[in-house]
Amino acid sequence: MKTTNRLFCSIVLLLLIFSTNLINAQEAKTAKYYTVTTMNFNLDNDSDADWVAVEKEYVEKVTRKNEYLLGAGFYTHLYTSNSSDVKYVQVYGSWEDIDKSAARNAELEKAAWPDATKRAAFLKTQGNFYTSKHSDEIYTILPNAKNATFDPEKDMILYVRTSHFAYPENAPEEEFGKLRTEFVENVIQKNDLIKGYYPHRHFWGHDSTEFIEAFFVESTDDLDDLASSNWKLIEQHWPDAEARKEFNQKMNKYFTGIHGDEVYTSIEQLRK
Repeated sequence: MKTTNRLFCSIVLLLLIFSTNLINAQEAKTAKYYTVTTMNFNLDNDSDADWVAVEKEYVEKVTRKNEYLLGAGFYTHLYTSNSSDVKYVQVYGSWEDIDKSAARNAELEKAAWPDATKRAAFLKTQGNFYTSKHSDEIYTILPNAKNATFDPEKDMILYVRTSHFAYPENAPEEEFGKLRTEFVENVIQKNDLIKGYYPHRHFWGHDSTEFIEAFFVESTDDLDDLASSNWKLIEQHWPDAEARKEFNQKMNKYFTGIHGDEVYTSIEQLRK
């Protein structure tokens, strides 16, 4: 493949969000923010409790009853730098709902486990699955998502790509948004392997340059085929090589060229 094609494929595989569980079309109309909590499994936990069963009980009794929480999901390590990785993503319609949701969770916990001793025991069992160290980020949801319109019956594959904005001087107003829209509409939206696409960027966290995109696919085989299937759509939309090169050059100036890639398993039983 020529160098210009390789550069163009870097755009093809722009993936993010951290994101989140599959948001249905109705929820996507009001979704504004993601919160992403990065945790690690506690490998020294000697409890006989089952992680999925415990978290599923909490999801059913609390998470799914919280009206301030539009969506939520757990994502576990598949191909990341740490095999104990766990991401917990929550979706909100407003900044105020983040605080309201936390208070509502506390109310729902008391309703689910009215006995304070039993409630404390359950939360301790839940907490023991993770180490005490974690990090939190808040992201703004960007336009041009490809919203999943179905509920999966099995675990999905989440591929996350974190790129970094370069902030070029004298860039034409609104050029980046127009370039992204053109690419998403003619490639991502038309690729049947992509079951969900969720772009988001830094709002509150450690790196203000982050631009994160997330793709949901059904299997690792589909993930392997993603680049080639995107490339076919690229050639259909930009059949002229010079046109592809020109588009690529315009898009690349908005990024540093440094990116990171991670792959997670989306746990179907633990999502709202």
